[in-house]
Amino acid sequence: MRLVKDKNSRKIKLVLVAIVLVTLGLIATVFIGYRHILSKDAKLISAITKKANIAIENFHHTATRDGIKEWTLDARTASVINTQNQAIFQDPAVIFFMKDNSKIYLTADHGVLNIDSNDIEVTGNVVVKNEKYRLTTEQLDYRHSQRMLFSRVPVKITSASSQLTADSMSHNINANQTLFKGNVKGTFGENITL
Repeated sequence: MRLVKDKNSRKIKLVLVAIVLVTLGLIATVFIGYRHILSKDAKLISAITKKANIAIENFHHTATRDGIKEWTLDARTASVINTQNQAIFQDPAVIFFMKDNSKIYLTADHGVLNIDSNDIEVTGNVVVKNEKYRLTTEQLDYRHSQRMLFSRVPVKITSASSQLTADSMSHNINANQTLFKGNVKGTFGENITL
């Protein structure tokens, strides 16, 4: 009977020692993996810090002229680079305020704001829309001094009853006029206002 107890206690000891060794192995693996991840994050943070003077999450900026709000910009992240007087954005969303109190909404994947001029360049899945029209393109610029939106790459404009494509476009926000150039093609429904 004592022999059976000794065998059982040895088995229990072996199982406990195995559990302790496996646990220590897992802890060592997690620790080594975590240190590896930290070194990668440190390299990434170091690279960003060398280029950007400040990084901000949930960025918001409002541009005014003579006390009148002309546009607001919100972004998921912003990196301000003082040496280039630029702010670089991820997921920028801009609202342009029109004189008739209507609004133009712009979204994109990436954006750059020239801090000195308040000019904006956006790229990647660019969408500009108001209550009637929706413009899509891959790159769009805004010139603050002229209140102009323009794209030098193909654009597509859609509404409930029409569609128009062109190689490039410019839109004067103050005059609410758009000029299309190059391979302009469109289809229009019945209720069109020109």
